[in-house]
Amino acid sequence: MPGSNDMSHETPSPLKPAVADYEDVAAQAEFKPLSAEEARQWREQHPALSPWRIVAWQVVAGSLAAGLAWLVSGRETLAGSVLYGALAVVLPASVLARAMSRRSGAAGAALAGFFVWELVKIVLTVAMLVAAPTVVPRLSWPAMLAGFVVAMKVYWVAMWLHPARRKSTAKNLN
Repeated sequence: MPGSNDMSHETPSPLKPAVADYEDVAAQAEFKPLSAEEARQWREQHPALSPWRIVAWQVVAGSLAAGLAWLVSGRETLAGSVLYGALAVVLPASVLARAMSRRSGAAGAALAGFFVWELVKIVLTVAMLVAAPTVVPRLSWPAMLAGFVVAMKVYWVAMWLHPARRKSTAKNLN
């Protein structure tokens, strides 16, 4: 109908790609596969962070937090709640670390295994948190959550203190 304000017959204007699309194209243009020797050198300069080291630091952090809670409050039940919160992080992380330390042949199988074991870790963590009131006598939820958070934050501290990061930070400062 002439004179109608119906815009359904107009061709829509093409959308401009997002800025991230331009960055992705630029990154793909700069990508260069590494030779075997270059990959070996890169691995030497960027050593992997052991999941067992992270688990060990989680144990240390959870124990220190529980000890501090006991010293400050004088209540063993409060320290037990903090320790159980840390255990709800450490035990599932140990299960995942053990599962991931076994070698898998194909990269796709390793990735699928990681997702499965990460799901197991999450389910185990939730189960431990749900079981907390029956496992810990006179449970203090805030204290348990404090222990949980302290142990979880060890991941960030471990990444910050990782030797490869310290080397690159020191190199950038010089």
